[in-house]
This record gives sequence, C-alpha cells and structure tokens, in this order.
Amino acid sequence: MAYFIGIDAGGTKTRCVLADETKVLGRAECGSIKLMRVGEAEATARLRRLLEETATAAGVSLQEVTRSCVGIGGFSIPAVREWCHSQMKAMVSGEVEVCGDEEIALDAAFQGGPGILVVSGTGSIFVGRSADGTMYHVGGWGPVLADEGSGWWIGLEAVRSGFWARDRGIKTNLLTEVQSFWGLGSLGELVEKGNDRPGPDFAALVPLVVRCAEAGDEMARAVLERAGADLAELVTLVAVKMMETSGESKDPIGVAYVGSILEHVTIVREAMIAALAESAPQVHVLDGAVNSLEGALWRARTAAGMMCVG
Repeated sequence: MAYFIGIDAGGTKTRCVLADETKVLGRAECGSIKLMRVGEAEATARLRRLLEETATAAGVSLQEVTRSCVGIGGFSIPAVREWCHSQMKAMVSGEVEVCGDEEIALDAAFQGGPGILVVSGTGSIFVGRSADGTMYHVGGWGPVLADEGSGWWIGLEAVRSGFWARDRGIKTNLLTEVQSFWGLGSLGELVEKGNDRPGPDFAALVPLVVRCAEAGDEMARAVLERAGADLAELVTLVAVKMMETSGESKDPIGVAYVGSILEHVTIVREAMIAALAESAPQVHVLDGAVNSLEGALWRARTAAGMMCVG
C-alpha cells in the first residue's frame, strides 16, 4: 500500500492530509510555518506536531509514506526551501517535493494542464501554465513593491483614499472607521500610525472597507472595484504572455482563484470578472475558489505514479 502526504503551508495556517491512492485517511491543521512569520524553531515544532497528528488520525506511520508534496509560501527564498525539505526528510520516509503554494493551487484547478491562477489574500501573485508546461509569473513582489488587489493593498488604499477625499471635501466614513478600529483618539494619531515603520497590518482593515462599501460609502466601493480591476489587468498580462510565446489564443484559458479576498469579497471578485470580460474575452473564470491542499496531494500521487512507471 502506498501512502501520500500533501501540505498547504500558507501565510496564516498550514493544512496537511495523509492519503492512500484513492482516499484521505487523516488530516490536521496548525498555524503558519512560514519562517518569516514565526521563526525557525517554532516553525519546526509546528510542522512536527502537524505531521504526528495527521499520521495518528490516519493510523499510518510516517515511515510508511511513499511521497510527500509541500506547497509553501516564500518558496523563492533558498533558506525556506532548504529548511522545509530537510525537516520533511528528517520526519517522513519517501520522496519529498517542496514547491510554491501557488503551484499546488494551480494543480488543484488544472491538474498539470494549462490555466491561470490568481492568488489574492494578504498579498497577490499571478501564475500561468501553458500546454507545454511553460510557467509564467507576474507580481508577488511584496506589499511595498506590488501586491495589487490584495488585502494589504485594499487596506492601504482605503486609508489613502480617505485622506484624498478629506482634502477634496468628499464624504466618506473610511477615516473615521479606521481611526475607531485602531483605537486612536485623533486624526493626527492616525497619520502617525499609518506612517509607522514597520507599518500597521493594513490587510486587517478589509472587513471594515467591505462594511463601508455595503453601507453605501462610494469611496470604499471604489477601492474594492479598483482592486478587482487591477487583478484583471494582471491576469490579462499573464494571458498575453502565454499567447505570445505559445500561441494559445485559439483555445479559451481557464482562470482559477484562491485567497481570502477573491473567496470572500464579492465586490472585488465581480469587478475582476467584469473587467476580464472587456480586456481578455479569451479567458473564463472558474466557479468557486480552488482547494490548494488537493493540488499538493495530486502532485504527490502523480509524481509517485510516474516514478513507478519510469
């Protein structure tokens, strides 16, 4: 009997499944294991507990595992890749693959086939894969340099838009709501906090922006709609790159999405879809967010099968 482990190590939580060739036998969840967030010692302890809890739930020893796949945020950083691979090899038998969390999400939607993935959570990144397997990456340069349409971007743009509106005498509740959310006593304190280094968690403001928009605040709605339009622009850029280099313009290109913004903020998602209908009519957005964990498990099973055939 072959056993497989799939892990989705995102920015806020880490999910793990242990399965055989056809069904999931056990699963567990823990906090983030991203080294940039929790440090190496805590990340290692969390990963070890996660694996042990998953194996216990499955009734399978970690030394019986055939192959594992971990999709982790920060994969482009060598220290992250090396830490994750070495820790998995120390805890689990069999082959271990470590890849980006966007790659397992892409495979959850398209299982090795062509398509485009939009990731919009705290940050944002865009990944495309053509029929010949060529990968195309756009964005993902972090909150200061990019991350358009992300939770961080929305929160920061909401504060900026609030001040923009105040200077021009345009009515909006954004600054008042942000000031209350942060527990500040004056606009001056808001200015100080907004300009702190390191800065505040702007992504935490997203629910507030959504509430304002749903209550009729036009400035808040404009921020969310602009987020959707920016996401669409970068999806279009990926599609253009794919068509220019691989000639895939003849066939429709599927677009999948994952992340808290596109999953839960309807205004952003609908704005992105509407903008894509204008800028990239050759793409079509799949219904519902993908489950990245399914992509990690698919990669573990598929790669193991290829190894056996070879």
